[in-house]
Amino acid sequence: MRIGTLYIVAAPSGAGKTSLVKALVEQVPGVEVSISYTTRPPRPGERNGVNYHFVDRRLFQQMVDRGEFLEHAEVFGNFYGTARTNILERLDAGIDVILEIDWQGARQVRMALPESVGIFIIPPSRQALEQRLRNRGQDAEEVIARRMREATDEMSHYQEFDYLLVNDEFERALKDLCSIVIARRLRLEVQQVKLQDLLQDLVPQ
Repeated sequence: MRIGTLYIVAAPSGAGKTSLVKALVEQVPGVEVSISYTTRPPRPGERNGVNYHFVDRRLFQQMVDRGEFLEHAEVFGNFYGTARTNILERLDAGIDVILEIDWQGARQVRMALPESVGIFIIPPSRQALEQRLRNRGQDAEEVIARRMREATDEMSHYQEFDYLLVNDEFERALKDLCSIVIARRLRLEVQQVKLQDLLQDLVPQ
């Protein structure tokens, strides 16, 4: 069995998913965020292999044709995908991997890897979500309205996930997120593999 766990973390825009995942990785050793492939050009400050693997459309399509993606999708004219081999290698090495994707990508991943764990993050209220989007100070009213509609659609799929977190108070939500990861590492089937030498010493067969 694979010792590492694949976590699918989804949330509507503005729910604080990226900040929570970043803090989780900083606090809990052995957790990594998967780096997606994309055909969109790098934004200022982004680095290839750090933020994304930036590839052209031809290479991306070749990877699709070869079945190399666990999931892939087109978003606003650009393609994004999660490479299967990269994920499986990290899981086999005992690393927990996080995918930050939407519910559609989550469905694709769960079909390919049913043992993956889904975590959905929601805001404490619609008002709080709208305020967070406004506080970014970079979107026009029509963009905010569109993001709110998209958020409603995204949140309607929360029942497809295993865990549901409310990001009201950041530190509490982070503690809950860390607790999920730590608790799953203590499952019997995982510990039997990790602690086989100790168990053999304590309970000789």
